Formats: sequence, C-alpha cells, structure tokens
Amino acid sequence: MSLLADLARWTTSGIITGPEHDTLAALVRKNRFPVFNELNALLYLGVVSFIAGAGWTIQTHFARLGDLAILSTLTASFAGSLYYCFTRGGPYSSAQQESPTLAFDYVLYLGCLMLGLEFGFIEYRFHLLQDSWDHYLLLSALVYFVLAYRFDNRLVLSLGLSTLAGWFGFRLFRLQWFSGSLRADGLIYSALVAASGVTLYRANIKKHFLEAYLHVAVNVALAVAVAGVFDSSASPLYFVLLLPLGGGSIFAGVRFARFAFVAYGVIYGYIGISDAILRNTHVFTAVLAYIAVSATAVIVFLVVLARRFGRDA
Repeated sequence: MSLLADLARWTTSGIITGPEHDTLAALVRKNRFPVFNELNALLYLGVVSFIAGAGWTIQTHFARLGDLAILSTLTASFAGSLYYCFTRGGPYSSAQQESPTLAFDYVLYLGCLMLGLEFGFIEYRFHLLQDSWDHYLLLSALVYFVLAYRFDNRLVLSLGLSTLAGWFGFRLFRLQWFSGSLRADGLIYSALVAASGVTLYRANIKKHFLEAYLHVAVNVALAVAVAGVFDSSASPLYFVLLLPLGGGSIFAGVRFARFAFVAYGVIYGYIGISDAILRNTHVFTAVLAYIAVSATAVIVFLVVLARRFGRDA
C-alpha cells in the first residue's frame, strides 16, 4: 500500500495528474483492463493478412489448384460468412445496432473481401466483361452497401464507398463526362458522397453512418485539392479551394469534437501550403530547415490538440 500512498502524495504535489494517478493505481492494484480496441485491431489485421495470403496463393498457384477449386473456395467463403451473419444477426433496423459477437463485423468484412477477390479472379481468368470490367466494381459496391446497411457494418460501408469511388472515377474518365479530369471527377464524387450521407441522415436511416460518408468525402476532396496544388500546370484555383476545405474540416472537427477531421485539415493544408512556399526555393538547407521546423510545429500542435480532445471526451 506504500506505493499507493506515494501516488496520492505525488498527485497532491502536482508531480502527476489525476488521470495518471488513476492509471498507475489500477496497475498497482492489478485491476483488469479492457482490451476491446486491441482485439478489434488484431481481428482487422488478421482479416487483411488472410486476404493478402489468399490473393498471393491464388496468383502463385492458380494453375496447380485449378479454376474450379479456387472459385468453389471463394464462393463457399462468401456464402459461409453470409450464413454466419444471417443466423446470428438481428433483424434490420434503421437505428444503430450492436454486433452480437466481437468477430461478427469482421466475418462479414472477410466475406465481402472474398467476393471482391472472386470477381477479380473471374475477370483475370475468363475476361467475361473485357473492356466493361468496371461493372464488377459497381456490382461489388452495391452488394457491400446492402450488407453494410443490413448488418450495420461501417467497415463494409467504407469498403463500398471506396469501391464505388473506383468505379465512379473510371466510368466518368472513360466517358469524358464533365471535364474528363480525374481531379474534377474526384470533387464531384466527394460532393455526391457527402450529399448522400446527409440525405440518409435526415431520413433517419442509419444516422451514425454519416461520419463514414464524411470521412471519405473530406479525404477525397482534400486529396484532390493537394494534387492540384502539386501540379504546376493545373489551375491555381486548387490552392484557393484547399484553404476553405482545410479550414472547414478543422472548424467542423473542433465544433463537433471529431479530432480526425481536424487532423485532415491540418495535414492536407500543411502539405499544400508547404508546396506553394517551397516551389521556388532551390536552396537545400533552407528547404530542410523549413521542413524540420514546420513539421515539428505541426506534430506538436496535433499532439497537444489530441490531448485536449481526449480530456474533453
């Protein structure tokens, strides 16, 4: 108990803070600690590693395994994940639902990735759609959206949004709608994603999904703006666009206590502004000094802000 007394004395004297005292005291008492986040991270890494291994195996040994064996295994994996989710999941609800088990979301995520892998293998081996292969992306995205809403799975929703982005960019660029520019198409996609999320939110359909839509929309819009800034042949309007987008992301992140959006605005804004500052600087030491000082300042700012968000949470 003497160590607990020391901790109390250190807290009183200001050597450690109250939260630090609680954490250290729990260690001394050998209290149990929740490992929910760690288990989720391990499950996610396990799913991604499994898919990477499956893709490598198929690519390396498809001739030995045979098309039928590969397609049967991928189909069975997808069907098995659906069976697991439908038999253990509750009925559909427009409100947020808790997962019945820790692995539930990741089983569905694994099945969806298996479906994407199967579509890729089918086109690689049989070239059924040839120049229209992007229809696989659209079909996959539709399946992901349906399953994401049916089972309240934000991982699968993010997968659907990213897959739809691939189809959207390829289709518009190929048809040369609007300007035929990938950057312009990216801004259009970002606006449509944000509008879709807000519309579904107002319709009271999975309102908690709005943040996933906004994460994708903000990242795409800011990435497009930064890419335009880096391209010296592009319009200077991209730099003008980056400033309100980054500032708006920071403001909204602070206003609604979402640190990720603050980080998006700061990081993308820093990259774009730094390129504009250093573009005509040819002195290596000056560039190095700027990067060292400014990057350190940005990191310190984000760390301090993250600690503040953590205290307010």
